Amino acid sequence: MGISRFSLVMALTSGLGLSAHAVSSEELTVATFVPPQHHTNTVMFAWFAEELEARSGGDLTMQLFPAGQLGAGPVQQYKRAVEGVADITFGVSAYTPALFPKTMLAIPPGASENSAEATQRILAVFDEYLADEYEDVKVIALSTAAGIGIAATQDMSTLEGMGGAKLVPYAAMTTPIIEAMGAVPVQMPVSEMYTALSTGTIDGAYATYNNMTPPWNFWDVTTHFVDNVPVQHAVIFVVMNRERYEGLSDQHRAIIDELAGEPASMKLAESFDGADARSLQMMMDTEGKGYELVTVSDEERARMDAAVADGMAAIFADYAERGIDNAEEIYNAINR
Repeated sequence: MGISRFSLVMALTSGLGLSAHAVSSEELTVATFVPPQHHTNTVMFAWFAEELEARSGGDLTMQLFPAGQLGAGPVQQYKRAVEGVADITFGVSAYTPALFPKTMLAIPPGASENSAEATQRILAVFDEYLADEYEDVKVIALSTAAGIGIAATQDMSTLEGMGGAKLVPYAAMTTPIIEAMGAVPVQMPVSEMYTALSTGTIDGAYATYNNMTPPWNFWDVTTHFVDNVPVQHAVIFVVMNRERYEGLSDQHRAIIDELAGEPASMKLAESFDGADARSLQMMMDTEGKGYELVTVSDEERARMDAAVADGMAAIFADYAERGIDNAEEIYNAINR
């Protein structure tokens, strides 16, 4: 259960018969597992902090706790928000897929090629299809990290090149897709991929351009970055402890409401797409790294898309077995 933290300052008037009034100052704690220099901190949360302070006249602020300071690792981030370990948390839906089966349908390849497109599509269907998965929290933002390529130690620009390769997807639920493309899915968090690539534990991983450059530095342990692949999306959430939100003053709740939803979600998308653009430029400008940029041909992309369709049929069947009969409807709605 969340802990309410209110500081009440009474401004008592003199003998003029005027009513006393209370001014409440609040600081929100924000927990994230990524390092301080990560773009979500320097873009989205920096913006969020500035807006809170400006709109409240300094009465509503936030303190960021990066790099797992309020709990190590990304897996428990949603739980930390629900239980009030932090007022607000940043996390990845795929680390707790049982909590977000319908949200997970935004992960497989579809109509979106970047974070901004995927975010707009998720927001468009949120109320109708996804909202009930977040009833225990106040949703601040939903966006994605768009896996627009594969960082690999071999050329995976063809189905033949993927054959038998150990490949990390964005979520275990995409296993049928990876298998349809001929690869062997291996599950692990992004924090372990650098070592796994360097030791040969895996041959490749779905990734963004940003994964290639600092702070992830996949360009040090790969020989290829393959783009124009069917894009997978890691769904990212920023959520707030519901009791903490409801315990705020009307004024402070209104500020949260103004920032939550589309503004915060698109700012989060901006941070991911912007980081990718900067990293791609860095990749183009940096010499001496031992990898090659490879683009999948249109013909080969069509073969990969056909494999995705085969994999999605298996995913829809699995959802039906688990009692979610409208999985294909949700997926199609997200990808209109």
